[in-house]
Amino acid sequence: MVDVRYQTAFRLYPYERVAAQDRVQRHQVVIVGGGPIGMAMALDLGLKGIEAVVLDDHDGVGVGSRAICFAKRTLEIADRLGCADPMVEKGVVWNLGKVYREDRQIYDFNLQPEAGHKRPAFINLQQPYFEKFVVERIREARDDGAPIEIRGKNKVDNIASHDDHVVLEVDTPDGPYKLEADYVIACDGVRSPIREMLGLGFEGRVFQDNFLIADVIMDADEFPVERRFWFDPPFNPGQSVLLHKQPDNVWRIDFQLGWDIDREKELKEENVRARVDGMLGPDVEYQLEWTSIYTFQCCSMDEYRHGRVFFAGDSAHQVSPFGARGCNGGMQDVDNLGWKLAAVLNGEAGDRLLDTYHSERKHGADENILNSSRATDFLTPKSEVSRMFRDAVLDLAEKAPFARAHVNSGRLSVPCTYDGSALNGADDDTLPKSLRPGSPAVDAEVDGGWLIDRLGGRFQVLAINCLAPTVEGAEVIELDSHTAPDLAERYLGEAAQAIYLLRPDQHVAARWIYTKPAAITAALTTAMGG
Repeated sequence: MVDVRYQTAFRLYPYERVAAQDRVQRHQVVIVGGGPIGMAMALDLGLKGIEAVVLDDHDGVGVGSRAICFAKRTLEIADRLGCADPMVEKGVVWNLGKVYREDRQIYDFNLQPEAGHKRPAFINLQQPYFEKFVVERIREARDDGAPIEIRGKNKVDNIASHDDHVVLEVDTPDGPYKLEADYVIACDGVRSPIREMLGLGFEGRVFQDNFLIADVIMDADEFPVERRFWFDPPFNPGQSVLLHKQPDNVWRIDFQLGWDIDREKELKEENVRARVDGMLGPDVEYQLEWTSIYTFQCCSMDEYRHGRVFFAGDSAHQVSPFGARGCNGGMQDVDNLGWKLAAVLNGEAGDRLLDTYHSERKHGADENILNSSRATDFLTPKSEVSRMFRDAVLDLAEKAPFARAHVNSGRLSVPCTYDGSALNGADDDTLPKSLRPGSPAVDAEVDGGWLIDRLGGRFQVLAINCLAPTVEGAEVIELDSHTAPDLAERYLGEAAQAIYLLRPDQHVAARWIYTKPAAITAALTTAMGG
């Protein structure tokens, strides 16, 4: 039950022989793996003028829906890269989630209760579409001169890391060849061949449970556009079920199966249909588009940088699918590493800046793994005491709002704040805590547009209700909050004015109520790893 559209219409970069196969060539950055993280990384670097070559062992996007929930922060990163509009246009926008116990709703929640944001809390979009839109944007950027190359059916067979470069051996339909890179980024997935070739570990915890994905095509007006999660429903007793709507009238259903199962038996069409019929009712017409059974683990490498080789996305860390922290976390890897590599390759920063990729993104991955592990433990209690606790929380949550914070059906992805980062500078903590150094900038309506559209790609001094001191190496943005109440609330709090130093990835580097150019210059030096 595989949708053949994903095997044909999404064949985006068929193999072509290139001149580089005839002689060893050096490139600035080689990215191994052409999934959403690898392609987004190439796009980010290429837009910064950095040569990026993607090597992928296939010739297009993979099969099935896979990652489907893309968070607001990911959409803001995609906005900066120029590919968010088609994603949101194609995707299913949602902010509301509902939690059920057996056959009744116990509460709901809104992930974006306030207005004044360009992008929604989440969209649902099948991963093949996400990748397709990124690749289409790469083509546009390449036409405008961005030095990006995608080589399909180029399989890396060996890697050798040296002090000043990396050598890759690549197999193709026309035979093997070698190439060199100043830096390599492994975006080659959970089973990362690059990680294996370098003999690096991937430690963590395997969760003893199985989940069946059933993508079904149907007209289902009785199911509104929202995230629905059931604990112990009558159509899957003792287990859980998750329902999401995707584009093209495709609905994603995740059935918890338990640990000791016959996978081949569960994947038989008649057994999948029996589960879907039990949930939807026998009279609902639908088509099965794609099915799969997955078991997951929460794992991480000890180090995300190994000399001139970096690991990003699932090759560096893996989490459960509950909470949408996998691909969204990987996009924050892209956001973090791209500007740092560009700064070093352009001679604007020293090598020490690259070490902070690991320290900052390992902090983010540890946060995601913690939340993901807690969600999985709540969903699949492995002892009688754990189950009693879970059931007691659900009992309370139906009537007591305070208990709902303890219900964990997958704490949904939020942007990481790099507390304790070596790149963080001065902080006037009388300003709102949500925008302390290390935090991502928050959107707001300003001057008839969106603040997020004006931020990113370079260091910026954002001055609100005051004149910005001019410093070398940073763009100045001056705003008046008196006609922008969301800006005042989110960036000033009770203060009358503020100055923020923002990094190229839109994270706060430092902030003051009053300051002088020398202080901003010092914070800029710190934020560049100096």
